[in-house]
Amino acid sequence: MNRPARNLSAALCLAAVFSGLAWSQTPSPTPSAADSKASDKATAYYNFAMGHLYAELAGAFGNRSDYTNKAIDFYRQAMKLDPSASFLSEELTDLYIQAGRIKDAVTEAEDLLKQDPNNLDARRLLGRIYARLIGDPQQTRVNEDMLRRAIEQFQKVTEGDPKDVESWLMLGRLQRINHNSVEAEKDYKKVLDQDAGNEEALTGLAMVYSEVGDTKNAIEMLRQVTGKDPNPRTLSALASFYDQTRDFASAADIWKQALQMDPENTRIKRALAQDVFFTDHFDEALKLYNEIAAADPHDMQTQLRLSEIYRQKGDLTKARAALNKAKELDKDGLEARFEETYFFEAEGKPDEAIATLRTMLNDSAKKNYTESEKNTRIMLLERLGGIYRNANRYSEAVEAFRQIPQLDPAAGPRASVEIIDTWRSAKDLNKAKEEGDAALKKFPKERMVRLAHASLLADLGKTDEAAAELRALLDGEKDRETQLAIAQVYEKGKRFTEMGAALDAAEKLSETKQDKETVMFMRGAMLERMKQYDAAEAEFRKVLNADPENAGALNYLGYMLADRNERLDEAQKLISKAVELDPQNGAYLDSLGWVFFRQNRLEEAANYLQKALQKISTDPTVHDHLGDVYFQQGKLRDAIAQWQSSLKAYESTAQSDVDPTEMAKVSKKLETARVRVAREESLPKDKQQ
Repeated sequence: MNRPARNLSAALCLAAVFSGLAWSQTPSPTPSAADSKASDKATAYYNFAMGHLYAELAGAFGNRSDYTNKAIDFYRQAMKLDPSASFLSEELTDLYIQAGRIKDAVTEAEDLLKQDPNNLDARRLLGRIYARLIGDPQQTRVNEDMLRRAIEQFQKVTEGDPKDVESWLMLGRLQRINHNSVEAEKDYKKVLDQDAGNEEALTGLAMVYSEVGDTKNAIEMLRQVTGKDPNPRTLSALASFYDQTRDFASAADIWKQALQMDPENTRIKRALAQDVFFTDHFDEALKLYNEIAAADPHDMQTQLRLSEIYRQKGDLTKARAALNKAKELDKDGLEARFEETYFFEAEGKPDEAIATLRTMLNDSAKKNYTESEKNTRIMLLERLGGIYRNANRYSEAVEAFRQIPQLDPAAGPRASVEIIDTWRSAKDLNKAKEEGDAALKKFPKERMVRLAHASLLADLGKTDEAAAELRALLDGEKDRETQLAIAQVYEKGKRFTEMGAALDAAEKLSETKQDKETVMFMRGAMLERMKQYDAAEAEFRKVLNADPENAGALNYLGYMLADRNERLDEAQKLISKAVELDPQNGAYLDSLGWVFFRQNRLEEAANYLQKALQKISTDPTVHDHLGDVYFQQGKLRDAIAQWQSSLKAYESTAQSDVDPTEMAKVSKKLETARVRVAREESLPKDKQQ
């Protein structure tokens, strides 16, 4: 007997129908077992309909006792005739609670159990009443005694009737509230043994796995649910789990399904927009956020995200307009002012960004801070340190990072890693090593510190030491990330066989599409450095087949073609798309300048290489490229200046990042240019260029 909807008119109709059936039917003199069972169900349905009718009447007329009593009698009779209809005990529980007769219900059920401890209907009723009296688990207000009693009753019900799916489900819910994941898992699996596609059991089991940190199995449970009968609720749950694993590409795919089923759901659209943004698909994200902004023009967060997207796309006019809207909507808030520091950086105004952050820090300075205020202040200091570092003001960056542990000693490891990275950016490996050794001594068990220390050793050319430190981190927890770090260490040491083995190990541990793309990209870069160009191109093609807007793969493949002076039109299209996706990326600007040089488009080449130097001013390759352009333009002294800057940058570059062959080429070009200048200067003035 399926549970019908609660509806007074429906109950009246059913009562009339079943009343007529009950009186018009003439019982067979010798009914079969099947006929008797069908008759019991029909009569049970009649009793349910009458009970439902009187329950509705009782509610409509102030819980009149005569209506309530009649409803109770009809429900009891229905339960006797069809014990499998578990919703009847729910209806009866609702009725007792509606009438305020909980004590009577408990007393009655307990009396029935004294007479017959095996009366499962009484236990179901009692268990449901106790469950209703637990409180609100969402607000952490739980009556532990009622929870214990409810679990007790449903355990006895399932012992007496192991096929009672509804009671196993209820037991699973109660064990989750009780934080007993082991028992909850068993209860939900009992349901799945009988009904492998039971949505509530699969969803409940997913929640259990999530609560114990087993996101992989949680996702698998929900994939079964959504694969069979998707709906916005279960799809949203699955997408949220993908978000937890930072598999934003898979999450976005699921959010799209959910949005197709519920196009007006703003919460789903926001989640989709965020994940599309996180996967760097800015045009798609822009469309979604503009739709959200049109529906709610007063949402400050949406305006901030629009500003960020326009900034990433290099459209600073629209970025500023969206930012100004956000500032109007939240005049006294920190978020819009914080976002503005990124805008200033994009405009090439680091001093304005620094001044803004220092003002925010000064305005919010206090003797004592709440936990929330500490976190905000740490965020501001991290941002300030990052801007100083990007502006090559390394000592000031370190000073900002050193203030972080003073606010929260637990943030000490993170601050130490930032300082190590700052000295590495400054090409001061001695100071980086001092900081790294001190951090490792102070925080010997901190994973991020150990990773940073190992990477620093690789910079210093100590490949085996670095790899050994990283292998000590292999513990079955984050082995994929560790294997990738090992691969990077071997890449710096130019030991590509070992690098390939580490990438193979990481690939076996990669589960998400993004994880696999990362491994393919790194393998492509490795093969390119080994001069196995066809194999390298095949790897980058795999990445682009999976994600045609992967800016890193577009740039690397395009640069690889341009550097070999092959298929230049294709190379230019690939790199141009990368720049379109990330117009502030110095490496991509350098690649575009280089392909223009190869195409003999010298003015465009110089323009993009000069822009690249504004972003990555200490990169020896960019200086070398710009030197080549100037030399081709006949600007010999400008070319000499760039090649000198290139060699100077090489001298302060980590040993692992120096390519002796490329450095030698720059030296040769510099010497050739100097000879030409000297020769020209020795000529009469009328014959000099």
